[in-house]
Amino acid sequence: MGTLKEKLGNIIIPIVTPFDKDTGKVNLDEAANLVNFIIERKYCDSIAVTGTTGEFSTMNIEERIEMYKVVKEAVASRVPLVAGVGAASVQDAVKLSQEAEMLGYDVAMVVAPYYCKPSQEGIYKFFATIAKSISIDVMLYNIPLFTGVNVEPQMVSRLFNEFENVKGIKDEAGINPTQMTEYVLATQGDFTIYNGDDLMILCGLVQGAAGVVSGGAHLIGNKIREMINFFKQGNNEHALKIHQKLDPFFRALTPNGRINPNPVLKAALEIAGHHVGNPRLPLDKATEEEKENIKKHLIRLDVI
Repeated sequence: MGTLKEKLGNIIIPIVTPFDKDTGKVNLDEAANLVNFIIERKYCDSIAVTGTTGEFSTMNIEERIEMYKVVKEAVASRVPLVAGVGAASVQDAVKLSQEAEMLGYDVAMVVAPYYCKPSQEGIYKFFATIAKSISIDVMLYNIPLFTGVNVEPQMVSRLFNEFENVKGIKDEAGINPTQMTEYVLATQGDFTIYNGDDLMILCGLVQGAAGVVSGGAHLIGNKIREMINFFKQGNNEHALKIHQKLDPFFRALTPNGRINPNPVLKAALEIAGHHVGNPRLPLDKATEEEKENIKKHLIRLDVI
């Protein structure tokens, strides 16, 4: 079946879920438009649907399945697809995973259980139940910043060794910058690690990550790809220069103590001509000051 790295490439875009500004409903037409834009620009190697950047936590099951369908149709087999299937209950996560498999998705991405702060054994059983329910590849997703729990390397090794379809993990590396190395050492095989923090792209590559799951790539996927290619060619000096140019943009997505970049990312996409609307509450939309600041970076990086 191959590795996730071979299947998904270096850049996975966790596509935002567009919402209608007036009704708040999922804007499926704009979702299809955004898919075409990021593929035609070659900003990504694969696309993830209803992940954190897709605001899955404020969507119901039916809305998420509709997004699966619309994105699948819009992609038209041009790039591989990852379904974000995380849910508070294992029953919902299993249902979403099975729907994704039936629709022809390549990978199910499962975020660690959240809100309830389970033990590592509970997390193991949660992931194991989902892995057993489908035959497509599974990517674990570790984001302690939002879930309140860490997916420990020893438990990842256990899942990798017990289930053939557990093929990798997305790690929000900004919290524990060296844990990607721990995952590499714990698995010792064809296990793929993706960094989930735009600021940590080079740091992840140095530790053996396949690439990044990048929200910022909606707008600057070409520049991220250039940086990764320079690194792969051994041209660290040029890779570093690009990193230093992109770093202020990534930081501008979470100003004023924000943790979640979606409000400013959606504002940036709107400024660039994509009608993705505002985030759903409880995320508040970007302020005028935040919009002006991110616009300056879009101009500086020749996005607009």
